[in-house]
Amino acid sequence: MSFMFNNCSSLKYLNLSNFNTNNVADMSYMFNGCSSLIKLNLSNFNTNNVINMSYMFYNCRKLKELNISVFSIENVSDRSLMFNKISKELKNRIKISDNKIIII
Repeated sequence: MSFMFNNCSSLKYLNLSNFNTNNVADMSYMFNGCSSLIKLNLSNFNTNNVINMSYMFYNCRKLKELNISVFSIENVSDRSLMFNKISKELKNRIKISDNKIIII
């Protein structure tokens, strides 16, 4: 899934509720450059096998709502710049602890 929606700068909404991510290892750059994306629900994503999430939401400047409530980052070895250049409002609500990402 690496680079899957990379630089889809006009994309505002996306329904990924039917995606099966059970065997995905690389989600790097997946939404990189989706600068118009406002809302994203990834609550059905299984990230147990993902090892790379680097730049995943990089430059999603308008992203205000992000549901990653089930994300596990236990096996992720690279999450560099994952949340860089996202909206300040969202970035301030992201907490990473105990191999989980929590948005408060």
